[in-house]
Amino acid sequence: MRVTRLKFPFSAVDALSASTLLGSACLCLFSLQANAGEEASGRLADLMPFTAQYRLETRGWPGATITHTLTQEGLHWLSDMSFSVTIARGQEYSRFSVSEDSIHSLLYSSSYSLLGVGDSYQLNEDAIPSIDRQAALVDLSRRAGHEACTQSAPCDIEFVDHRGRDEHFQYYSVPGLQAVSVPAGEFEAQRVILSDIEKPDRHLEINFHPDWPGLILSAEYRKEERRQTRIRLTQFNP
Repeated sequence: MRVTRLKFPFSAVDALSASTLLGSACLCLFSLQANAGEEASGRLADLMPFTAQYRLETRGWPGATITHTLTQEGLHWLSDMSFSVTIARGQEYSRFSVSEDSIHSLLYSSSYSLLGVGDSYQLNEDAIPSIDRQAALVDLSRRAGHEACTQSAPCDIEFVDHRGRDEHFQYYSVPGLQAVSVPAGEFEAQRVILSDIEKPDRHLEINFHPDWPGLILSAEYRKEERRQTRIRLTQFNP
Protein backbone atom coordinates (compact mmCIF):
# COMPACT_ATOMS: atom_id res chain seq x y z
CA MET A 1 0.00 0.00 0.00
CA ARG A 2 1.33 3.42 -0.92
CA VAL A 3 0.08 6.30 1.20
CA THR A 4 1.01 9.94 0.75
CA ARG A 5 -0.04 12.25 3.57
CA LEU A 6 -0.03 15.96 4.18
CA LYS A 7 -1.41 17.64 7.29
CA PHE A 8 -5.03 18.58 6.89
CA PRO A 9 -7.74 19.66 9.34
CA PHE A 10 -9.44 16.31 9.86
CA SER A 11 -12.89 17.68 10.57
CA ALA A 12 -12.76 19.00 7.03
CA VAL A 13 -11.59 15.68 5.67
CA ASP A 14 -14.54 13.97 7.33
CA ALA A 15 -16.95 16.40 5.73
CA LEU A 16 -15.35 15.97 2.33
CA SER A 17 -15.14 12.22 2.36
CA ALA A 18 -18.69 11.98 3.55
CA SER A 19 -19.32 14.09 0.59
CA THR A 20 -17.43 12.06 -1.82
CA LEU A 21 -19.61 9.24 -0.75
CA LEU A 22 -19.52 8.96 -1.18
CA GLY A 23 -17.54 7.58 -1.53
CA SER A 24 -19.60 7.98 -0.30
CA ALA A 25 -19.77 10.67 -1.37
CA CYS A 26 -18.52 9.85 -0.57
CA LEU A 27 -20.73 9.20 1.66
CA CYS A 28 -19.99 6.26 2.31
CA LEU A 29 -19.76 2.49 1.17
CA PHE A 30 -20.05 -1.39 0.54
CA SER A 31 -19.64 -4.97 -0.42
CA LEU A 32 -20.95 -8.16 0.49
CA GLN A 33 -18.28 -9.87 2.24
CA ALA A 34 -21.64 -9.67 3.73
CA ASN A 35 -23.29 -12.13 5.97
CA ALA A 36 -26.45 -11.82 3.95
CA GLY A 37 -29.24 -14.01 5.18
CA GLU A 38 -29.57 -15.63 1.75
CA GLU A 39 -27.67 -15.66 -1.50
CA ALA A 40 -28.73 -13.21 -4.17
CA SER A 41 -31.78 -14.47 -6.02
CA GLY A 42 -32.04 -14.15 -9.78
CA ARG A 43 -29.48 -12.82 -12.22
CA LEU A 44 -27.83 -9.58 -11.11
CA ALA A 45 -27.97 -6.66 -13.54
CA ASP A 46 -25.10 -6.23 -15.97
CA LEU A 47 -23.00 -3.08 -15.64
CA MET A 48 -23.40 -0.39 -18.30
CA PRO A 49 -21.19 2.70 -18.75
CA PHE A 50 -22.61 6.10 -17.81
CA THR A 51 -21.76 9.64 -16.82
CA ALA A 52 -23.82 11.38 -14.15
CA GLN A 53 -23.78 14.58 -12.13
CA TYR A 54 -25.12 15.02 -8.61
CA ARG A 55 -25.84 18.11 -6.55
CA LEU A 56 -24.05 17.83 -3.21
CA GLU A 57 -25.32 19.69 -0.16
CA THR A 58 -23.37 19.36 3.09
CA ARG A 59 -24.01 21.22 6.35
CA GLY A 60 -21.54 24.07 6.76
CA TRP A 61 -20.20 23.83 3.18
CA PRO A 62 -21.16 25.50 -0.08
CA GLY A 63 -23.05 23.33 -2.55
CA ALA A 64 -21.02 21.44 -5.13
CA THR A 65 -21.38 19.26 -8.21
CA ILE A 66 -20.16 15.65 -8.11
CA THR A 67 -19.26 14.07 -11.44
CA HIS A 68 -19.58 10.28 -11.48
CA THR A 69 -18.44 8.07 -14.35
CA LEU A 70 -18.57 4.31 -14.75
CA THR A 71 -16.48 3.09 -17.67
CA GLN A 72 -15.27 -0.25 -18.97
CA GLU A 73 -11.53 -0.75 -19.49
CA GLY A 74 -11.06 -4.04 -21.29
CA LEU A 75 -11.87 -6.76 -18.74
CA HIS A 76 -12.09 -4.25 -15.86
CA TRP A 77 -14.38 -1.41 -14.81
CA LEU A 78 -13.56 2.02 -13.38
CA SER A 79 -15.86 4.01 -11.08
CA ASP A 80 -14.72 7.61 -10.62
CA MET A 81 -16.25 10.38 -8.46
CA SER A 82 -14.92 13.93 -8.20
CA PHE A 83 -16.09 17.31 -6.92
CA SER A 84 -14.73 20.82 -6.64
CA VAL A 85 -15.82 23.99 -4.85
CA THR A 86 -14.03 27.30 -4.43
CA ILE A 87 -11.74 26.20 -1.62
CA ALA A 88 -11.87 22.41 -1.75
CA ARG A 89 -11.74 19.49 -4.14
CA GLY A 90 -11.80 15.72 -3.94
CA GLN A 91 -11.65 12.62 -6.10
CA GLU A 92 -11.77 8.90 -5.60
CA TYR A 93 -11.83 6.03 -8.05
CA SER A 94 -11.85 2.26 -8.04
CA ARG A 95 -10.74 -0.24 -10.64
CA PHE A 96 -12.43 -3.62 -10.24
CA SER A 97 -13.38 -6.83 -12.00
CA VAL A 98 -16.92 -8.19 -12.21
CA SER A 99 -18.25 -11.73 -12.28
CA GLU A 100 -21.86 -12.84 -12.46
CA ASP A 101 -22.40 -12.55 -8.69
CA SER A 102 -19.45 -10.62 -7.24
CA ILE A 103 -17.07 -7.68 -7.64
CA HIS A 104 -13.35 -7.77 -6.86
CA SER A 105 -11.33 -4.61 -6.11
CA LEU A 106 -8.02 -4.17 -7.95
CA LEU A 107 -7.02 -0.58 -7.13
CA TYR A 108 -8.51 2.25 -5.09
CA SER A 109 -7.28 5.84 -5.03
CA SER A 110 -8.55 8.96 -3.28
CA SER A 111 -7.39 12.52 -2.74
CA TYR A 112 -8.83 15.56 -0.95
CA SER A 113 -7.56 19.09 -0.55
CA LEU A 114 -8.59 22.30 1.20
CA LEU A 115 -6.91 25.56 0.20
CA GLY A 116 -4.32 23.53 -1.71
CA VAL A 117 -3.37 21.32 1.26
CA GLY A 118 -4.64 17.77 1.53
CA ASP A 119 -4.22 14.02 1.63
CA SER A 120 -3.77 11.38 -1.05
CA TYR A 121 -4.23 7.63 -0.58
CA GLN A 122 -3.82 4.60 -2.80
CA LEU A 123 -4.69 0.99 -1.97
CA ASN A 124 -3.50 -1.88 -4.13
CA GLU A 125 -5.32 -5.18 -4.45
CA ASP A 126 -3.40 -6.87 -1.62
CA ALA A 127 -4.33 -4.04 0.78
CA ILE A 128 -8.09 -4.47 0.24
CA PRO A 129 -9.23 -7.55 2.19
CA SER A 130 -12.91 -7.07 1.42
CA ILE A 131 -13.77 -4.39 -1.12
CA ASP A 132 -13.27 -0.64 -1.41
CA ARG A 133 -16.22 1.70 -1.01
CA GLN A 134 -16.46 2.82 -4.64
CA ALA A 135 -16.61 -0.75 -5.95
CA ALA A 136 -18.87 -1.66 -3.04
CA LEU A 137 -21.31 1.07 -4.01
CA VAL A 138 -21.70 -0.57 -7.42
CA ASP A 139 -21.96 -4.02 -5.86
CA LEU A 140 -24.60 -2.95 -3.35
CA SER A 141 -26.74 -1.29 -6.01
CA ARG A 142 -26.51 -4.46 -8.08
CA ARG A 143 -27.64 -6.69 -5.19
CA ALA A 144 -30.28 -4.42 -3.66
CA GLY A 145 -33.69 -6.04 -3.76
CA HIS A 146 -32.26 -9.48 -4.59
CA GLU A 147 -31.47 -10.54 -1.02
CA ALA A 148 -33.53 -11.30 2.07
CA CYS A 149 -32.34 -8.21 3.96
CA THR A 150 -35.14 -6.67 6.00
CA GLN A 151 -35.45 -4.03 8.70
CA SER A 152 -35.91 -6.72 11.34
CA ALA A 153 -33.16 -8.94 9.86
CA PRO A 154 -30.62 -6.67 8.12
CA CYS A 155 -27.57 -7.89 6.24
CA ASP A 156 -24.00 -7.13 7.31
CA ILE A 157 -21.61 -5.24 5.06
CA GLU A 158 -17.83 -4.87 5.26
CA PHE A 159 -15.63 -2.60 3.12
CA VAL A 160 -12.52 -0.49 3.50
CA ASP A 161 -12.42 3.30 3.60
CA HIS A 162 -9.89 5.56 1.88
CA ARG A 163 -7.24 4.67 4.48
CA GLY A 164 -7.78 0.93 4.23
CA ARG A 165 -9.61 0.74 7.56
CA ASP A 166 -12.44 -1.77 7.91
CA GLU A 167 -15.95 -0.35 8.04
CA HIS A 168 -18.96 -2.35 9.22
CA PHE A 169 -22.52 -1.47 8.30
CA GLN A 170 -25.89 -3.16 8.22
CA TYR A 171 -28.46 -2.59 5.52
CA TYR A 172 -31.86 -3.58 4.27
CA SER A 173 -33.81 -2.90 1.08
CA VAL A 174 -37.25 -1.32 1.20
CA PRO A 175 -39.64 -3.74 -0.55
CA GLY A 176 -40.71 -2.73 -4.04
CA LEU A 177 -39.70 0.33 -6.04
CA GLN A 178 -40.18 3.84 -4.65
CA ALA A 179 -41.09 6.96 -6.65
CA VAL A 180 -38.31 9.54 -6.47
CA SER A 181 -38.28 13.10 -7.79
CA VAL A 182 -34.86 14.71 -8.40
CA PRO A 183 -33.67 17.59 -10.60
CA ALA A 184 -32.94 15.10 -13.42
CA GLY A 185 -36.58 13.91 -13.47
CA GLU A 186 -39.00 11.38 -12.02
CA PHE A 187 -37.76 7.83 -11.45
CA GLU A 188 -38.58 4.58 -9.75
CA ALA A 189 -35.86 3.65 -7.29
CA GLN A 190 -34.61 0.74 -5.22
CA ARG A 191 -34.21 2.19 -1.72
CA VAL A 192 -31.52 0.93 0.65
CA ILE A 193 -31.12 1.97 4.30
CA LEU A 194 -27.69 1.60 5.94
CA SER A 195 -26.60 2.08 9.55
CA ASP A 196 -23.14 2.20 11.08
CA ILE A 197 -22.81 -0.69 13.55
CA GLU A 198 -20.42 1.29 15.76
CA LYS A 199 -22.40 4.55 15.50
CA PRO A 200 -26.10 3.60 15.56
CA ASP A 201 -27.22 7.23 15.51
CA ARG A 202 -25.96 7.54 11.90
CA HIS A 203 -27.94 6.38 8.91
CA LEU A 204 -27.57 6.54 5.16
CA GLU A 205 -30.49 6.23 2.75
CA ILE A 206 -29.65 5.65 -0.91
CA ASN A 207 -32.07 5.49 -3.84
CA PHE A 208 -30.48 3.50 -6.66
CA HIS A 209 -31.63 3.31 -10.25
CA PRO A 210 -32.86 -0.31 -10.56
CA ASP A 211 -31.54 -0.78 -14.12
CA TRP A 212 -28.18 1.05 -13.99
CA PRO A 213 -25.90 -0.44 -11.30
CA GLY A 214 -23.90 2.25 -9.53
CA LEU A 215 -26.20 5.11 -10.51
CA ILE A 216 -27.48 7.04 -7.49
CA LEU A 217 -30.77 8.89 -7.83
CA SER A 218 -30.49 10.43 -4.38
CA ALA A 219 -28.73 9.81 -1.07
CA GLU A 220 -29.13 11.31 2.38
CA TYR A 221 -26.83 10.94 5.39
CA ARG A 222 -28.29 11.64 8.85
CA LYS A 223 -26.68 11.94 12.26
CA GLU A 224 -28.90 12.01 15.34
CA GLU A 225 -31.88 12.36 12.98
CA ARG A 226 -30.43 15.54 11.50
CA ARG A 227 -29.52 15.63 7.83
CA GLN A 228 -25.81 16.20 7.30
CA THR A 229 -25.38 15.51 3.59
CA ARG A 230 -27.68 15.14 0.61
CA ILE A 231 -26.97 14.13 -2.99
CA ARG A 232 -29.45 14.35 -5.86
CA LEU A 233 -29.07 13.38 -9.51
CA THR A 234 -29.06 16.42 -11.82
CA GLN A 235 -27.83 14.91 -15.09
CA PHE A 236 -27.55 11.41 -16.54
CA ASN A 237 -25.91 10.36 -19.81
CA PRO A 238 -26.04 6.62 -20.62
